[in-house]
Amino acid sequence: MSKKPKLNRLNFEEQKQRFSLTLVFSAVVFAILLVALALAGVAVGLLVKFEVIGSGDNLKVSHIIILMVIISAVMGTSITILTGRFPLKPVNNLINKMNRLAAGDFKTRLHFRGPIYNHPAFNEISESFNKMAEQLENTEVLRSDFINNFSHEFKTPIVSIAGFAKLLKKGNLSEEQKRQYLDAIEEESMRLSYMATNVLNLTKVENQTILTVISKFNLSEQVRSAVLLLENKWEKKNLELGLDFDEYIIEANEELLKQVWINLLDNAVKFAPRCGMVTVGITEKNNLLTVTVSNTGSEIPPEKLEKIWNKFYQVDESHSSEGNGIGLAIVKRVTELHGGRVSLESKNSITSFTVTLPKEQN
Repeated sequence: MSKKPKLNRLNFEEQKQRFSLTLVFSAVVFAILLVALALAGVAVGLLVKFEVIGSGDNLKVSHIIILMVIISAVMGTSITILTGRFPLKPVNNLINKMNRLAAGDFKTRLHFRGPIYNHPAFNEISESFNKMAEQLENTEVLRSDFINNFSHEFKTPIVSIAGFAKLLKKGNLSEEQKRQYLDAIEEESMRLSYMATNVLNLTKVENQTILTVISKFNLSEQVRSAVLLLENKWEKKNLELGLDFDEYIIEANEELLKQVWINLLDNAVKFAPRCGMVTVGITEKNNLLTVTVSNTGSEIPPEKLEKIWNKFYQVDESHSSEGNGIGLAIVKRVTELHGGRVSLESKNSITSFTVTLPKEQN
């Protein structure tokens, strides 16, 4: 278990920087007071020059100037103390919290205390900071879960492949056994390839801001190809497939869009019960194409409907089913790149993902 860094004490360099900030504020205050004092001196000089104050009043003028100097010094000292203690206090507090956050303490929160800090500006700063810290904390939790789950997901097929390879190496196996072991090795290898591809695809689409390599192709044929690609999975569960759509042409990135249908169909097959049903429908309206992928089975709880789009998030928190929480994040990002939208509905024992895309890219 790693030790948490000590964040409460400031090193000498940080203290020096904070003190220099205080000096800057103090210098500004003194500069203002000196300007005010100079203006007052000029005013007194003009009064004497134009004989508003007589020459016999020199003593009185001296007293006035001395009094102004004393008052200016007292005010400067007081304001400097207040400047260093109160206005800079929230700045120091903010810097301390930011340092804690940068050091990995994502549970830290910013709270300004005192009547003066009820100003909307301070509230906005604290709300923004706390929201950022909360998002970082959630991302860190998901990232940690992802590493654990992904390590487990990778280890399982690797162990299976190694085990079957050892059995094949020993020999004395029937042809039937050899074929079964080789099929298992092939299946586990494809599983590893699928997981690695999903991670690479997520990295690719997250860094992509502009849609490229756009072409026209048959969307219906692409969806049917994705269904055939997952044939082994839905045949194993004896699922009933319903493909109800005509032929539609779309202008899009063919390779990216293919990942959308593979991930949605794989998700539907994974969560459909044995002998359940998976359906795919395509409709067109107002130059928009809508693809709906549905499966029978358990409903997704309402509180998880929004979280499901987060990368690394898995509805099945027991992780008894395959998956790493990346597929739906890819679906959402690719859909957004195409200027479309994706939605989810889960009720009456049917879960439906609906992807709406423009038929042509502008």
